[in-house]
Amino acid sequence: MSQAADVTDAQWDSVVLKSDVPVLVDFWADWCAPCKAMGPYVDRLASEYEGRLKVLKLNTQDNPDVPANYGIMSIPTFLIVKNGEVEKVIVGSQPYDQLKAAVDPYL
Repeated sequence: MSQAADVTDAQWDSVVLKSDVPVLVDFWADWCAPCKAMGPYVDRLASEYEGRLKVLKLNTQDNPDVPANYGIMSIPTFLIVKNGEVEKVIVGSQPYDQLKAAVDPYL
């Protein structure tokens, strides 16, 4: 079971845009090998930053509206959202240290 919670198209506004802490959203799909490879890093961030960062996963196959609205064209893609605004977009697999370094300035 992932440390990161799932988010759906229907929950996006209330869970992501209205969050009182910064949010890292992992856009992924079951068939995506690089997405699966990033899973442990996403879980590690969720544990390490618990209470300071909300870490969520959005399955693009089951929830196509949000990815379409944000122009997500490839996965894995990560959005860092703070105060309802996208602060950073990270596309593709990343080493853990790079992913962590991308998140740190928004905490």
